[in-house]
Amino acid sequence: MLAPAHQVKEAAPETPVSTTPTAWARCSSRSWPSPGRSNATTSGTNPRGAKSFVDAWNYGALATNAQPQGSMVDPILGYDEVSAEKPTAQTMSGLKVVDDRTFTVELKQPSIDFETALGFIAFYPLPEVAFKDMKAFGANPVGNGPYKFERWEHNVKIDVVPNPDYRGGRPAKNKGLRFVMYQSFDTAYSDLQAGNLDTLDIIPDSALSTYKKELGDRAITKPIAYKACLGIQTNVPHFGGEEGLLRRKALSMAINREQISENIFQGLRKPARDFTASTLPGFNGNLPGSEVLRYNPEEARKVWAQTDAISPWSGRYEIAYNSDGGHQAWVEAVANSIKNTLGIDAVGAPYPTFKNIRDLVNSRTIGRAFRYGWQGDYPTMLQFLTSMYYSFSTINNVDYKNSELDALLDAALAAATLEESYKIVARAQALLLADMADIPLFDYVAAAGRSDRVRKAELTWNGLFDFEGIEK
Repeated sequence: MLAPAHQVKEAAPETPVSTTPTAWARCSSRSWPSPGRSNATTSGTNPRGAKSFVDAWNYGALATNAQPQGSMVDPILGYDEVSAEKPTAQTMSGLKVVDDRTFTVELKQPSIDFETALGFIAFYPLPEVAFKDMKAFGANPVGNGPYKFERWEHNVKIDVVPNPDYRGGRPAKNKGLRFVMYQSFDTAYSDLQAGNLDTLDIIPDSALSTYKKELGDRAITKPIAYKACLGIQTNVPHFGGEEGLLRRKALSMAINREQISENIFQGLRKPARDFTASTLPGFNGNLPGSEVLRYNPEEARKVWAQTDAISPWSGRYEIAYNSDGGHQAWVEAVANSIKNTLGIDAVGAPYPTFKNIRDLVNSRTIGRAFRYGWQGDYPTMLQFLTSMYYSFSTINNVDYKNSELDALLDAALAAATLEESYKIVARAQALLLADMADIPLFDYVAAAGRSDRVRKAELTWNGLFDFEGIEK
């Protein structure tokens, strides 16, 4: 199911309030004291403090809890022991509660990204009630943000209302939000045009050539940190070892990204030039080896023939995609580009929902190529690379494992300056290109819109709406 659309209740007056925690005081690149506000509360619970953060991070890290975002807290000392298949500790040694308002964090090694990462949801606190029954809590969540959960009608809608206990710096400027689930972006767009929907963060492919004219000044376009990729796991026949590396390179050069960007996306995708996103600080569009990301049919056929000498190709190249996400047109265009260039049978393979594909990817049983994307969790190149390609990442979709890359990413995180870190990131990406870890396709340019009932709705750096800032 989809949750691409939003209805907004009438705007409420802005109330200036302070943030929580009040500060993250940087003492060194390995340790931080974190003071929180004593009057900060979690909606529907007792006042929360330092322990709520520490408990939440430890829960996420513990292997037996099987949390998908668990590796996000990997930099913290003691994570390795807690996250092991057979944990030797239940809590991370790098987290210490000092008092109700303060806890300290010690890292395994310096991390230039850590302070930026703290804004991501994996680092949010959890109230005591969550740990009593996490499944029940997931169905009726309690938070400390600008909204509180009101109701969830599964596969239909989710309602949230302003949190009266919120004391942070992002107060809701509206009276609440309704997240509406659609089976089709086309239906959602029709509702947006009819005034039945307030905001839509993904305009369907069918309307990309017309939405600016149809919505006028209510059309929203913005380059964002969002990457589209073509992945295939190494347990799929023909895609392990040296054969797999060469076939991925040939496939990449067989895809006419420029033509697909213009014909399918009306210029609202940009051909990928690396494994991150072109909007991020430090981006380098001329990495060594990046020629494999350019359309080169002659070289693609040459490399494919070399690979057939290792093991002759057999079967059909299928690209899995979720039918509920508006991907059919571009996936079929990619498949046709591969088919026409390499002379093999290549097709799109539709699955009803995104969950259908993710379950198979996560269980390593999908057995074919698949489309996937990465929408930045926080705005750094290392966030993309460590999440997608660290050997131990719980969200490494393609099972790429290379100790040399791990060492380069470690070094980039430990760099003393951003410029030094960017140089090491470039070396890491050159290695990814040499190994062709997966196939980067496009960088997104967001196409979104608001109804005539909404006065203000802005997209953030990663393409999501600034929900609390939406005003009618």
